[in-house]
Amino acid sequence: MEKTEPTAVALDSATVAFRLADGRVYTAVEQANFAVANGEFVAIVGPTGCGKSTLLNVAAGLLRPAGGAVRIFDKPLAGLNRDAGYLFQADALFPWKTAIDNVAIGLEIRGTPRAEALARAQKWLGSVGLGAFAGRYPHMLSGGQRKRVALAQVLIRDPKILLMDEPFGPLDAQTRQIMGNLLLELWTADRKAVLFVTHDLEEAIALADRVVIMSAGPSARIIGDWRITLPRPRDISEVRMEKDFHALHREIWSVLKDEVMTGYVQSTQAGAA
Repeated sequence: MEKTEPTAVALDSATVAFRLADGRVYTAVEQANFAVANGEFVAIVGPTGCGKSTLLNVAAGLLRPAGGAVRIFDKPLAGLNRDAGYLFQADALFPWKTAIDNVAIGLEIRGTPRAEALARAQKWLGSVGLGAFAGRYPHMLSGGQRKRVALAQVLIRDPKILLMDEPFGPLDAQTRQIMGNLLLELWTADRKAVLFVTHDLEEAIALADRVVIMSAGPSARIIGDWRITLPRPRDISEVRMEKDFHALHREIWSVLKDEVMTGYVQSTQAGAA
């Protein structure tokens, strides 16, 4: 009998709720069910405040669901997900450390000798196109360069799963495309499982194998799961010109747009209140 490969991330009827200061319980996400296969790239898209990052934090073990279960490589997740690397939207670089030291630190805290850690960090800086910038501090780098350092900082630890929370959100459009292509290049070479949160439906379609859509909150649910059949390898700028890309965008947007408007109305009402 053929052995089935374990699922990298699986959420089984995961519900996430928070107790508010007044004692009420706010349900952010309700009955979320989805799985990320080993080597699969899955993007989550939904309105602002729908709980996309919340699900990412559940997969990271930073939040414990109020109901349901989380499995990592078919084993229940207890505590932090040690198989995952997390790339945040905001820079997580130490401002007093150079680029190479920021990348090497993940190995050093695990006991890797400093000389070996620096050699491997230099190699990773080269992989993200910053081999000549090893001695620069974060304030001396552009936003895109800092994001490359952060990516190398995560990948040097060789996680089996990449959790990415709108990592390219703060960047300009051109730099986002460059970073998207770099991510695809690195992912193609290694094929880690990726769970990628974004507001940008075009970005999701261009990058992912599957696009998961969430409804507006509270009690947000998963309301769609599309397989992206666009051929690989992909170039972010070129694939957006394809007829099949536009067909997929229209189909998914037809479901997503009402949720985006609902989320927008809720956010404006909350602001007025």
